[in-house]
Amino acid sequence: MTMVVFNRRHFLAAGGSVLATGFLASGVSGLLLPARAAGLAPTETMSGGANNYRKGAQIVERIGKGGFWMSGTVRRAGDGAPLAGQRIQIWAHTVEGQEHEPQSHGATLTDKDGKFRLEMPQIIPIFGQPHGHLAYDSGEFKTVFLRPVMRSAKETSLEAHFVLQPA
Repeated sequence: MTMVVFNRRHFLAAGGSVLATGFLASGVSGLLLPARAAGLAPTETMSGGANNYRKGAQIVERIGKGGFWMSGTVRRAGDGAPLAGQRIQIWAHTVEGQEHEPQSHGATLTDKDGKFRLEMPQIIPIFGQPHGHLAYDSGEFKTVFLRPVMRSAKETSLEAHFVLQPA
């Protein structure tokens, strides 16, 4: 017959296993109920995202001469449904202008699948980082400002994704 001796090491290992499986967090009833999705959390505004924002930037086919693609998706918080017809403003420091200049700003609308894509001049580093700015500010949902940073100034595209909650 094998005898199991519980010492402090066994107790700590057992406690870690219980925490890792989530037993303490969910309790016994959590073991009896099916798993449920908590829903898609809304996107938080990024620090510095609103820098040089211009309310009401014009919807455009392209910003400047193009050559760089900014794209992404817009979905509703909770169920993740794609949001069509949502206005996304885009601006950046590019080879054709600085991010505070009007010619560096433009807006586009999402398609039926909640996707957007806008061509603009190549983004170049400012403050040591190549980055873009995007905003959702149409009022139906809470305003969100994003400031995604590129891994390299040589990249020719950048994606940003919005998950919006009602205003």
